[in-house]
Amino acid sequence: MAEKLKIIPLGGLNEIGKNLTVYEYGGDIIVVDCGMAFPGDDMYGIDMVIPDVTYLVKNANRIRGLFITHGHEDHIGAIPYVLRQVNMPIFCTRLTAGLISLKLEEHGLMKQAKITTVEAGDTVKAGKFEVEFIHVNHSIADSTAFAIRTKMGVVVHTGDFKIDSTPVDGKIIDLGRFGELGKQGVLALLCDSTNVERPGYTQSELSVGRTFDQLFAGCTERIILTTFASNIHRVQQAITTAAKYGRKVAVTGRSMENIVKVSLELGYLTVPKNTLVDISKVKSLPKDKVLILTTGSQGEEMSALYRMAFSTHKQVEVGYGDRIIISASAIPGNENSVSTVVNELFRKGCDVFYGSAWHLHVSGHACQEELKIIHALTAPKFFIPLHGEQRMLQIHSELAQSMGMPAKNVAIAENGSVIELTHRSIRVSGSVPAGQVLVDGYGVGDVGAVVLRDRKHLAEDGMVVVNINLSAQDGGLLAPPDIITRGFIYVKESGDLMQELQDVVADTVSKARRGRRGRGGGDGDLRSTVKSAVSSYLYKTTRRSPMVLPIVNEL
Repeated sequence: MAEKLKIIPLGGLNEIGKNLTVYEYGGDIIVVDCGMAFPGDDMYGIDMVIPDVTYLVKNANRIRGLFITHGHEDHIGAIPYVLRQVNMPIFCTRLTAGLISLKLEEHGLMKQAKITTVEAGDTVKAGKFEVEFIHVNHSIADSTAFAIRTKMGVVVHTGDFKIDSTPVDGKIIDLGRFGELGKQGVLALLCDSTNVERPGYTQSELSVGRTFDQLFAGCTERIILTTFASNIHRVQQAITTAAKYGRKVAVTGRSMENIVKVSLELGYLTVPKNTLVDISKVKSLPKDKVLILTTGSQGEEMSALYRMAFSTHKQVEVGYGDRIIISASAIPGNENSVSTVVNELFRKGCDVFYGSAWHLHVSGHACQEELKIIHALTAPKFFIPLHGEQRMLQIHSELAQSMGMPAKNVAIAENGSVIELTHRSIRVSGSVPAGQVLVDGYGVGDVGAVVLRDRKHLAEDGMVVVNINLSAQDGGLLAPPDIITRGFIYVKESGDLMQELQDVVADTVSKARRGRRGRGGGDGDLRSTVKSAVSSYLYKTTRRSPMVLPIVNEL
């Protein structure tokens, strides 16, 4: 039987985030990326979502390495949780390694982790695989694509990328290498689909710096700027512009402080001497001589900008005389959170610059013409669209076919699909366990569908607790039932309804008591009967369906 190369996405398909792809050949396995996703609106209390790695746990002895394309959360966020189950060596570039190390230190896992830093252009041998790192442009420094070699052929895995002809650090995507690989022969291309719906080209990151210059020039206000902490090139442009106009720079917000610290240590940020100051010093400086770099571009409740907006930040009070620059677009699902913060900043009298009208953000992902360039350069035999929702994967398939790719050579898969490649064919053959694991505080995977359903029920309809004290001798009520509500109605304002509910419960208990004589029914039966009676009565009288929790005590 001929050997096959298997590609198994465990995350990143039909969704944004949670990227993790497994490559399997000749008994060996390598893993590309290990990301998290933000919880949906219906995932009450959930902090993050990570991939189900049951398949990796089952095959841990065959894994030869975890290869990371770049340091964004949707590509590294799940690493601490997965490493607890599968301890595999990690290969990545220097900045990515620094960001992963921060995470592992927080989780107390640095001692057991083995991280090898690799430069773009280097090749790592991992069992029957050879993985070449190729420099690409993205919204974080040190991003790479991979050329993954086996005896079956070369697979190009782009990771997240765009083609930026004027990158802030001067390092242009290595299109020449993609072209060389295409000439040598590429078996398959796995490519980022995030911006495939957008025609044309993604604008250069440098264009945001020009906007910064316009907003800093002649400004007599204090400037507070928020952006994605990981976008070191944008942070660099903000610092460079501040120094140009004689402003000191203070940093606030945990992730911004951590990433600036790591980037300075590794040489990814260049800061003029005496430009950085501690956040505690900004009050003593003239307003026109200050730039505060902060977290909070997504309206997160614990972020520094949110705390400034709602007057809970310990060092910074905002108001008249403050210019707020939000240099980011809202991630889908975060629009309301961002609007809440923006509205509060306006209420406090701040000058707020945000949204597409001010050209304060550019994407880190390739649009259609850039995707076509990568397809043309690599000239793959087979194509697997990655990193996108279903419509994005389908549109990317159509784009590939418009450039001559036969439809039968494209595999649009699901998370868990086993994609089998030979020299002549590509097909989806079966599946492995895949899905989402919910992280809630220290709990990983212990919140399932039943708990989420209950949380949704509580959030939408509230709760009614019915406390029943029975006599252990004869099973009669010792006192009127105690009705406690949360998130349903306020008891003191609904005395009539509470009295009626007590009567319903008392009547139900009395009937159940008579019915139990001689049959020996237990508390479980009584709880179920009371729950049904209360639920029915509440729906009939209020058209609401709160969660009903009967508690039966025999005294």
